[in-house]
Amino acid sequence: MGEPGAPLVHIVDDDDSLRTALSRLLAAAGYRVATYESAASFLEISHGDVGGCILLDVNMPGLSGVQLQEHLLRQHCGLPIVFLTGHGDIAMSVRAIKAGAEDFLSKPVSKEDLLDAVRRALQRYSDTHATQANLKELMRRVESLTAREREVFDLLVTGMLNKQIAYQLGNTERTVKAHRHSITEKMQVKSMAELASIASQLGLLHPKKSTTGN
Repeated sequence: MGEPGAPLVHIVDDDDSLRTALSRLLAAAGYRVATYESAASFLEISHGDVGGCILLDVNMPGLSGVQLQEHLLRQHCGLPIVFLTGHGDIAMSVRAIKAGAEDFLSKPVSKEDLLDAVRRALQRYSDTHATQANLKELMRRVESLTAREREVFDLLVTGMLNKQIAYQLGNTERTVKAHRHSITEKMQVKSMAELASIASQLGLLHPKKSTTGN
């Protein structure tokens, strides 16, 4: 169902008729759909890096929707969740939203509300995936630095000057300048501000090391 390459919406609900109705609605909207009668059946399948989201019933025999959410969080699953329930209460919805759920919809849900929630969930996945891909690329660039370049990198992003770095590492200022040039090329940046921003995004900023004689 749905166009090849379209986002995949996972429907996890023990109500056969509801799964069928939701499948038809989402397929008509152009989405690919996969259905599961229980949380356990969803977990039996490896979902890899396929983009999409989950429409998840709260109250199901066996593992509940909230318990599945907690399990997926521990597994670092990046699929946003839209909860569907006929028995939910405020406390349950707050718990689910705080745990990262995209939305919490009460059955019966309108076509418009459902499709809007799915669109937002898929956009969230797309944004998160793009951010993670960018961070992965930035880390790849950092890992391309030599051991000495990495030492210089760690000091540059704290705002240290070439001469301070040279003193810290026991090098000449000319050598530090050469490392700096190589670092900016490998990291594909034009300024130290950009370099510091990358270090911040990757959690690589460290307190500035003290130097004697500055």
